[in-house]
Amino acid sequence: MKSARVMTSWRVEIETASVAEREGDVARQWSHLERAHVLSQPFAGAHVRTHLAMLERGVRDHDAKEAFGQILRLALAAPGSWLRRYPVGNIGRANVSAFEAMPIPDDLRAVLDGTTPTAAR
Repeated sequence: MKSARVMTSWRVEIETASVAEREGDVARQWSHLERAHVLSQPFAGAHVRTHLAMLERGVRDHDAKEAFGQILRLALAAPGSWLRRYPVGNIGRANVSAFEAMPIPDDLRAVLDGTTPTAAR
């Protein structure tokens, strides 16, 4: 089932982000959170959880712009997923428009299209 593959890949990205955080690699953590966001958009629960993880990182970084941006995105995440009105490929960060579609990395596109079992990165 395609959604099971997407959710498995999302969990891998979230877990890898957590590992990066424990290792003190904030840039790698953000990279995996962004990838998790792309995968989570069709799934309200995962979408909200991804934005919560981004909010936590923004707060830890004392980044008011990121934290505020994540609070706004949290308000939009579940309704956007339920209504299928979200900017496909958007990385979910406060430094990009919450309404701008973005290119999807090839490996994530394959997961979303159902042509590969899990994200491979």
